[in-house]
Amino acid sequence: MTSEPRYSVRPIRNLKDMLAQSVRLYGENNAFLLKDDNNNYRGVKYKEYNSDIEGLGTALINLGLKDKYIAVIGENRYEWTVSYLAVVNGTGVVVPLDKDLPLQELQNLLERSGASAVIFSGKLENEFRKVQASVPSVKYFINMDSEEDDGSFLSYRRLIEKGKQLVQAGDTSFIDAEIDDEAMSILLFTSGTTDLAKGVMLSHKNICSNIMAVCSSLYIDDKDSALSILPLHHTYECTCGFLVMIYNGCTISFIEGLRHIVKNMQETKPSIIMAVPLILEGMYKKIWDKVSKNPVHKYKLKAAVAISDFLYHVLKIDIRKKLFKQIHDNFGGRLRLVISGAAAIDPKALKGLRSFGLNVLQGYGLTECSPIVTVNREEAHINSSIGLPLPGVEVQLADIGPDGVGELIVKGDNVMLGYFKNEAATQKVMKDGWFYTGDLGRLDEKGFFYITGRKKNVIVTKNGKNIFPEEVETYLNRSPYIQESLVWGKYDQITGETFVNAQIYPDIEAIKQKLKTNEVSQEDIHRIISAEIKAVNHSMPLYKHVRGFTIRENEFAKTTTKKIKRYAEKVG
Repeated sequence: MTSEPRYSVRPIRNLKDMLAQSVRLYGENNAFLLKDDNNNYRGVKYKEYNSDIEGLGTALINLGLKDKYIAVIGENRYEWTVSYLAVVNGTGVVVPLDKDLPLQELQNLLERSGASAVIFSGKLENEFRKVQASVPSVKYFINMDSEEDDGSFLSYRRLIEKGKQLVQAGDTSFIDAEIDDEAMSILLFTSGTTDLAKGVMLSHKNICSNIMAVCSSLYIDDKDSALSILPLHHTYECTCGFLVMIYNGCTISFIEGLRHIVKNMQETKPSIIMAVPLILEGMYKKIWDKVSKNPVHKYKLKAAVAISDFLYHVLKIDIRKKLFKQIHDNFGGRLRLVISGAAAIDPKALKGLRSFGLNVLQGYGLTECSPIVTVNREEAHINSSIGLPLPGVEVQLADIGPDGVGELIVKGDNVMLGYFKNEAATQKVMKDGWFYTGDLGRLDEKGFFYITGRKKNVIVTKNGKNIFPEEVETYLNRSPYIQESLVWGKYDQITGETFVNAQIYPDIEAIKQKLKTNEVSQEDIHRIISAEIKAVNHSMPLYKHVRGFTIRENEFAKTTTKKIKRYAEKVG
């Protein structure tokens, strides 16, 4: 099934066409709002942005990089976005890489991609001194922050200057470059939670179809501004937090780090953000933690939520922004749309944020789908659902079991070309034009989809019952004394049964507050977590009960979108 568009959108053939249209329509608008070294913000207009892209693209072609693979790596910043479009809009294939990769993995992906050049943040200069000696296939290293070429690295700024001079002298090699809409133009290495990185091949058509589908489902216009929080190398932020905003003539700003989200929101006053559950659940928890220190304040907030919910849902009177003005002001005062993706958000936190008047909508996507597949709508949403399919994207369930759960499969122009140099892996997930996601879910009578778990993670009991670890983890993580959990099935050789077990990363500070002490013993931690697990077990059927658990001292290894890397954890 698919859905009908709610908003009309202007057609775009490719990202070059998109940028040209946006420059024509919004040329004098600020495309970016950037903080300088003196903590002052300055605007960069769409015309100026386009000029930088044309300059860098022309310089890259002049270096002999036409049709080559070019990696881009660094924190979220203006230069990253210029580099991305300078490569993809007429130079070659862009390869966005994770700035937090270990050196060996970075070298591995540069070699696997066959990158001829890499454009990198100056913060990574030391790492690339080492890479330069070990990856001879990379011919050019371009430093976003160096003022001058230094013999080993080229200066990004000098390249743009040279490119602009070439354009003024009549060089139109980049400006007139033809785009093959259906050829691979983007190579993205997945940060999977259950497997090692695969290279996903995407085209302009893939990305542009997704941009138009998202914008036909959610209202965004040139009065909107976005704060870019999630890593740009991840396709969720790249498509939705960057390219969708450029398509609509919005203004983009960048966070200075996760610790500075609230400060940066107050400074830039965004109307839209893309987020992951860990961030949103953390925001919700902080609000309640703050008021819980004073019983009177806690009671007042609970009463305010109850009154507001009644007025909004029963009488259709919306006083949320006025009633919870302090919360809205804390997030800049203009926030009107928050998209949560990359993992399932706790429906309780989502409902709570919406009760405060924050319009949080949950969506679902995968790198292989450019990435958005489904999203809730402002006028039609269910807190526990991943929403409705995007217009032009077909979603079905395959191999549906007696419990109504099947594997989500996707078809549409947004679906990838395949995995890079891995035909076997491609054939495993692509069948008759359908992409088999590996995610299990169900469909309700209204057409809303729900994710129940990952196919690879399902625990199957002796009686053939399916247990989804993600569901049990959601229950466990609601405890104020549990920060994170990882659930798996442990096989008992004596009984032949598979029992649910869990690794728990406790919230030590919350446990200290409960016990009113500055020191807690392992026995204290075990006793409190044991009580929490018993309480969770009471809310689930017997076969789902957590039978054993271990306490861990450090948080779990995670992907850049804050999902636990299951394959990296030794369980059993």
